[in-house]
Amino acid sequence: MKFLYAIFLWSFIIGFNNCIVAQENVHPQSSKYEWPEEAAVRAKLEKWQDQKFGIIIHWGLYAVPGIMESWNLCSEEWIDRDSNVTYEDYKQWYWGQKDKFNPVNFNPDDWAKYAKEAGMRYLVFTTKHHDGFNMFDTKQTDFKISNGPFKNNAKADVAKYVFEAFRKKDFMIGAYFSKPDWHSEYYWWPKYATSDRNNNYDIRKFPWRWNKFKEFTYNQISELMHDYGSIDILWLDGGWVRPRETVNAEVLSWGARIPEWSQDIDMPKIASMARTAQPGLLMVDRTVHGPYENYQTPEQRIPEQQLDHPWESCMTLANNWGYVPNDRYKTSAKVIQVLIEVVAKGGSLLLGVGPKPDGTLPDEAVQRMKEIGQWMNKNGKAIYNTRTTKNFHEGNVWFTQNVKEGVRYALVCLPDQQQVAKEISWHNNLPKKGSKVKLLATGETVKWKAEESKVTVYLPSSIINSKETYPALAFSFTPAD
Repeated sequence: MKFLYAIFLWSFIIGFNNCIVAQENVHPQSSKYEWPEEAAVRAKLEKWQDQKFGIIIHWGLYAVPGIMESWNLCSEEWIDRDSNVTYEDYKQWYWGQKDKFNPVNFNPDDWAKYAKEAGMRYLVFTTKHHDGFNMFDTKQTDFKISNGPFKNNAKADVAKYVFEAFRKKDFMIGAYFSKPDWHSEYYWWPKYATSDRNNNYDIRKFPWRWNKFKEFTYNQISELMHDYGSIDILWLDGGWVRPRETVNAEVLSWGARIPEWSQDIDMPKIASMARTAQPGLLMVDRTVHGPYENYQTPEQRIPEQQLDHPWESCMTLANNWGYVPNDRYKTSAKVIQVLIEVVAKGGSLLLGVGPKPDGTLPDEAVQRMKEIGQWMNKNGKAIYNTRTTKNFHEGNVWFTQNVKEGVRYALVCLPDQQQVAKEISWHNNLPKKGSKVKLLATGETVKWKAEESKVTVYLPSSIINSKETYPALAFSFTPAD
């Protein structure tokens, strides 16, 4: 009977994979922003704003069966589990993947190499997602990668080696950490059912249990801040774990239940400890407005307008955050054009890639990253170290500028697989009279003219006659204004 049940459950998982269902309940963009007061934090924030392009790596138990990260453990209306599998059986099956997770081909140096070649400059690595499975050697629980089939591997403390590999490539280092922990008995108490993403008991009646969870959370973050080298960003997910007084219309719009009690984990205490260990640390307490959301993180979307404070769009390269077989990947041209729009609007792009259960990156992801890198290698000056311009967009042309160097950039997004036109024009953002306009892709100085507020740039024959397709062309010039 157990064998037949296993066959049935595996058939369900295969069917789920083929559907390639992505997580729909994403974090929206925050509506308020508060600039940090500490000089060290503001300096780190300025450095982070220069990087523009990062990678977020979701890797955990969900990679083993190749399903959506964590959320199938949650009983909310948008979750689609097989009705013939009991909830308790599903949870035990999911958490039981720890006995199969043995990424023998894990080589973080390869990850860092591919990310560097893609032109990425900062990392956010998932140390723990909502399911509570730890990708670092925490001493607070045995539910971790270093306490399973992989425990005798030299790189069993996965996060340590990921951070080290990316540091060697000069990346800024970010630790993703889920505030909710659905495996912890102090968050989901086994005494009660687990109906949704929230903790499942009344904190007002059982304050001692919530205090144990606060202690557990504090200790885990302390381990990351003290035992894993230099950390630049603490990227905190699970925005429903927050003081109840911060719940606003934006949070209500998520559609999730809001408990009558406060899921406050004492962020001031955590921040004080974390910044003592990591001076200038950027804290990203997602969607919780205030001093611990040092930059905003709209998910799977780009704000409609330019924003005058720090933010990043976190988006998946494929359809899912983690590894799912037969997933659909965005084209490199699409990612490049998204990056251009994000940067022109004042943000950064954090691109999600999910490693396979054996520890390697999917071939499709590696190929996309190489293609993106080929473009970034020639055109990166129009992306890195830039800030916004007043007239930042016209049609398929976006504008950025390097204020320190006094250079402005026009980035022209081109239709996929179409031949490049002989000339390109835009209004405003005029080059200074007598200055040169340079095509970054070839390094050539191109001819141009200005008539009133219109600029026309003439492309060289090396581009017009090329059989190569270009997702975008970038021009640099000294602005007239």
